[in-house]
Amino acid sequence: MSLAGKHALVTGGGSGAGAAIARALAGAGANVTIAGRNADALAAVAGAEMRYVTGDVTRPDEVRAMFDAASAGWGAPSIVVANAGSAASRPFLKTTPADFAATVALNLGGVFATWQAGLAPMLDAGWGRLIAVASTAGLKGYPYVAGYCAAKHGVVGLTRALALETAKTGVTVNAVCPGYMLTPMLERALETIMARTGRTRTEAEAPLLAANPQGRFIAVDEVAATILWLCSDAAASVTGQAISISGGEI
Repeated sequence: MSLAGKHALVTGGGSGAGAAIARALAGAGANVTIAGRNADALAAVAGAEMRYVTGDVTRPDEVRAMFDAASAGWGAPSIVVANAGSAASRPFLKTTPADFAATVALNLGGVFATWQAGLAPMLDAGWGRLIAVASTAGLKGYPYVAGYCAAKHGVVGLTRALALETAKTGVTVNAVCPGYMLTPMLERALETIMARTGRTRTEAEAPLLAANPQGRFIAVDEVAATILWLCSDAAASVTGQAISISGGEI
């Protein structure tokens, strides 16, 4: 599959799934711009084959500036992957309103701002791909991450609604919903579990692995491969979907 001539923008592209997605898109021939807050991390991933822009997806004015900067090089992106996100674990009664608002602002508001900045040129061109990296937390509940689950459920709802608005335009709108992935975010979660409970690494991993019927973590390359397919013409009729990548968990 070739994406030659397409310009793809990936938020949260400085590490983890975002970096893997960006590399996969570049490998398929796309011109890739990665976006995020950490310029050093972005530069390390971008190397010589990608461009990068900095900004905070919770600030719509910065998101618009990111798209303006990206468009100045390769034209407006026709593939936009809203990947930026994060989760913090704490009991519901210890979650402050500020904690909840920040989680929703990043994980849901960031998708909204990113897609809103990217959609209009796609409509003008009659072709585009809006993709969100959601989570199985957008399809079911997990304890101690109520805000994250609420935000990711919101991403799935946003995906389904916008897909109907754009169904006849040549633009598709989809979410991919991975289970626990081997990413820096998962590493931080495991370190928190070990620090709070005194468990070993193997003991900390056990309940997370048990959620996956295949008994393993999801590889970021599996998520990237699904996104590549969604960008292809073979997936032209796939829109409004929340695709579970979870080894049968859901």
